[in-house]
Amino acid sequence: MGNWTHLIRFIAKEDQQVHLGQLVDTSRDVGKDSVDGVEIKAYLVRGSIFDGKIVPGVVYTVERLLSPVSPSECSYIRCLGLNYKDHAKEGGFALPQVPVLFTKPRTALADPYPAAVTIPKVAQDGTSDYEGELCAVIGRTGRDIPEDEALDYVLGYTGSNDVSARKLQLLTAQWCFAKGLDGSCPLGPVLVAPSAIPDPQKLTIKTIYNGDVVQDGHTSDMIFTLRQQIAYLSQGTTLEAGSIILTGTPAGIGFFRKPPVVLENGGDVRVEIEGIGTLVNRVRYDED
Repeated sequence: MGNWTHLIRFIAKEDQQVHLGQLVDTSRDVGKDSVDGVEIKAYLVRGSIFDGKIVPGVVYTVERLLSPVSPSECSYIRCLGLNYKDHAKEGGFALPQVPVLFTKPRTALADPYPAAVTIPKVAQDGTSDYEGELCAVIGRTGRDIPEDEALDYVLGYTGSNDVSARKLQLLTAQWCFAKGLDGSCPLGPVLVAPSAIPDPQKLTIKTIYNGDVVQDGHTSDMIFTLRQQIAYLSQGTTLEAGSIILTGTPAGIGFFRKPPVVLENGGDVRVEIEGIGTLVNRVRYDED
């Protein structure tokens, strides 16, 4: 794997080309900086997200942040439902005995701000919802991965928002369509290496919608740890490098709030994860 610790994918001001980069100042929340117009600098990383190396002394200025994983590098998006104890409690659900799995297509991937979470016509029914989640990206291919080796397969961690069309979700027991609409999986703002986040079960996670904290959780509340998720999902199944795992959402989803909270046109939704930063998106309703 590469020698970066805080990887971004971005369009550079200098040449208007897409590059990979290592943040110069890793203490900054570049998701917020992007919204606030604060200049973001990155050392050029040459190669792919899997093997990229920092080019010493070559620094670019960020024009626009992109999803740290491109659709061409993403092999599969696996998502866990009902994986936080407090979320199960708020919905009145029994704790699952095994991970609850659904998937999203690569076309669900979306960039951080200024990119928007787009709500298509089919989901403009007053039930579109947010789900702030820790996302793990697999860095090397494996099968039947032992639990005690699972984190060795992780390339990095980033933030994600499992945007969900609740009315469509409740029509069927299979959630892939309702949670797999175009642009329903924004990622970012930065991919953080395991060397900088040695334990993914020790992170705070919040979702802020229009300035209000609507989810305030901790990854220690997961029903199945990331180690358990990777071990379970790789049983008899090859997890390819580039696989993305959305690890579940804490309590506070809009559907269960009183009154319910929905993603409205023009809204501001942010997923803030300790050690990673803030994934920011505006909400935009498709007009076509």
